[in-house]
Amino acid sequence: MENKAVELLSQMIRIPTVNPPGERYRDFVDFAEKYFRGLGMDVEIVEVPKSVVAKACPDCVDHPRYILLARIGEPKVHFNGHYDVVPPGPESAWNVTKPFEPRYVNGRLYGRGAVDMKGGLTAIALAAEMAVKEGLKNFEISFVPDEEIGGESGAGYLAGSGKIKAPWAVIAEGSGVDNIWIGHRGLVWFLVEVYGKQVHGSTPWLGLNAFEGAVRIANKIIDEYIPSLSSRRSKYEFEDPRGAVPTLTIGGEVRGSVKANVVPGYFAFTLDRRLIPEEDVEEVKREVEEFIRRAAAGLEHRVEVRVINESEAAVIPPDHPLVKALENSVAKIRGKPPRKTVCIGGLDARFFVRRGIPTVTYGPGPEITAHAPDEYVEISQVVDVARSYVELLRSLR
Repeated sequence: MENKAVELLSQMIRIPTVNPPGERYRDFVDFAEKYFRGLGMDVEIVEVPKSVVAKACPDCVDHPRYILLARIGEPKVHFNGHYDVVPPGPESAWNVTKPFEPRYVNGRLYGRGAVDMKGGLTAIALAAEMAVKEGLKNFEISFVPDEEIGGESGAGYLAGSGKIKAPWAVIAEGSGVDNIWIGHRGLVWFLVEVYGKQVHGSTPWLGLNAFEGAVRIANKIIDEYIPSLSSRRSKYEFEDPRGAVPTLTIGGEVRGSVKANVVPGYFAFTLDRRLIPEEDVEEVKREVEEFIRRAAAGLEHRVEVRVINESEAAVIPPDHPLVKALENSVAKIRGKPPRKTVCIGGLDARFFVRRGIPTVTYGPGPEITAHAPDEYVEISQVVDVARSYVELLRSLR
């Protein structure tokens, strides 16, 4: 089984589905289509409309997006994963191998996308092969693009298409083999823009320094708003307990003046507000916008704040039948029950949950190598995840 996993995952990694802009997508879905048709599954390839792609990524419209759907029988579970990968960065940062030349060393397969998330796709593919050989005909599969740019033109489009037939979904993102993500946090990104009056640096009294206005607002955010978040805590378990509290990161991106001898007439900075499952996106937007308005009161500057990205949190109860069924299946394979936690980052699960499809995330890790040089996945985890999926399908016959 491990040799099969290494071979299959290596073939996937060699197709550099880099996003943005969305390279070699058709090559990848053609590869997957051939594999699943070879198992006797019904396969459909859906092209995402250009209008949807343009909204998600204007620079990507000349690179078609494809969703692969494979189904056999009357599906009880929908297995999902994304096939796009982030750019590899400079090859000089990779020590074990080159990004798209997979290498197997001491139980680990290295290469861009190994864990995020072609390792999960490999687990799905292996599970499908084992299930079909066993005569199980109760599942469907989707391989989608564009999770790495938000998912709206991938899982988001699929979830709204009406093509999913199964009542439950499992995403193969890298939760780790002894952990099931029952949900994930949400986010709202804001851009705070401060306008002053640009003048020559030798006569600052003639201008209005936008940076100084931004600093005053930022100080109030740091001194007042961020500490207020510590009083909120999610009732759900997180892998890292610190993730159970909402957070705000200030200044991830800044925009401003262009020269040392110029009084800046414009300065802007971002806020990355992360939501626990108990929080609502619209309420958080109002809360932050109102705080900025209060913080800017009394300033001569014109201050504007706008939302530049948002994504709701999503979670299903830890005692949901899907969670229990997968938990029991993992315990049979691993010899102990997995943890049931909420992912600190974001996942495509929200698109399915939004459409009334209870969804969990369970896939091979370690997650910490995602997006990094020398990314790798533990092949033993790929195999155990695949076996757990088959055990889940057996329990749902």
